[in-house]
Amino acid sequence: MMACGSRSNEMVDEFEKLVIRMNPPRVTVDNASDMTATLVKVDSANKYGTLLEVVQVLTDLKLTIKRAYISSDGEWFMDVFHVVDQDGNKLYDGQVIDRIEQSLGAGSLSFRGTDRCVGVEAEAEEAQTVIELVGRDRPGLLSEVFAVLTNLRCNIAASEVWTHDGRMAALVYVTDADTDGGVGGIDDQDRLDKAKRLLRHVLRGSSRDKKSARAAISARAVAAPHAQRRLHQMMRADDGNGEGRAAAADTGRSLPVVEVEDCAERGYTLVNVRCRDRPKLLFDTVCTLTDMQYVVFHGTVIAEGSEAYQEFYIRHLYDGAAPSDEDRERLRRGLEAAIQRRSTEGLGLELCCEDRVGLLSDVTRIFREHGLSVTHAEVETRGERAANVFYVTTSSGMPVQAQALEAVRAEIGDEILFVKEDAAASKSPPGRDRSSLGNMIRSRSEKFLFNLGLIRSCS
Repeated sequence: MMACGSRSNEMVDEFEKLVIRMNPPRVTVDNASDMTATLVKVDSANKYGTLLEVVQVLTDLKLTIKRAYISSDGEWFMDVFHVVDQDGNKLYDGQVIDRIEQSLGAGSLSFRGTDRCVGVEAEAEEAQTVIELVGRDRPGLLSEVFAVLTNLRCNIAASEVWTHDGRMAALVYVTDADTDGGVGGIDDQDRLDKAKRLLRHVLRGSSRDKKSARAAISARAVAAPHAQRRLHQMMRADDGNGEGRAAAADTGRSLPVVEVEDCAERGYTLVNVRCRDRPKLLFDTVCTLTDMQYVVFHGTVIAEGSEAYQEFYIRHLYDGAAPSDEDRERLRRGLEAAIQRRSTEGLGLELCCEDRVGLLSDVTRIFREHGLSVTHAEVETRGERAANVFYVTTSSGMPVQAQALEAVRAEIGDEILFVKEDAAASKSPPGRDRSSLGNMIRSRSEKFLFNLGLIRSCS
């Protein structure tokens, strides 16, 4: 029976590939139609997860999506994305444009899969050991994790750490520091088992609840997972204590507004999202919808200024019936949590220096000794240089005082540790009426889709 089921799945997969080969994706990069952004137009045979693939490619190439118009009714997928580079400019770099066309064009889209990354991260993927960590967040936790790895002669090549709702999730990519050049994953199973045991002990801390901490190690990351998607999956699997809203309110951060409504007259569920804009926001919402097995049929995204507005018409992948109140509430909470997880809290610090074994252990130890707690971290190695970003607060979650900051910079080196500029902080707070903006989005979305002949007028 299992063999028969497997053969059936293989036949479906081969049929989908045949359809895509017969209707190869068409990608157009247009710099003429818009004065302020480059338009990326993608037409292809529709397949579950295609939207996430496209958004993931654009995000991995460090592009900002300012607007998007999405339509995938029937067997065809047709989207338009207005994108700019990290400096807010249109795309004129031929290499970036070529990468977009190669990553989304024929022979690539819907064959690579959404568990892999493109761009710089994919090029840097060599044989590395991947460590997944989930546990209760507390001051000094990251320092202890990195200290364990340093003592085991693990060189940290890359890492991403998120904290949310009193929990921490981390992906750490390590190589063997004892090999020539410190490259290559760790093959010694005894060493890996010891690392897992010590990391679980660190994650548990004083807690006796073994279920509150999890450490998993993959010996060789020949096909490393897409980091941000995997972190979302890890934190969603760990979610459920329901303290997120209170925690956000205590810190004074603005909460996202997520509404999930039944749109029975059109056979869809309508999702509206309104929150402060930030990088990779669209990826986070589309990733959550995909992983919760919802398909986006139509959508409009506007992210200009300090706020972002997203509207999606969705259906569940396997259930054509309208979702229950419980299902809609679960989806609302899932989207709200996904938006908050990546929201960086605290003072941003950039560390740029020559990489070495034990660097992160030393830096995070200094943070801890000066009463700072890491809420978010992005660790990257570029050649022989470390390019790391940390967001820190005091151990009680309060803003870092200038005296503590200067002491930390003096000890680490003020020529290599800088305060990260936050362009979003200089923007004025949102002040437009939510209902009028929601109506504006819906009007533009319906006009766009009606002109394409994809929806009918309800008048």
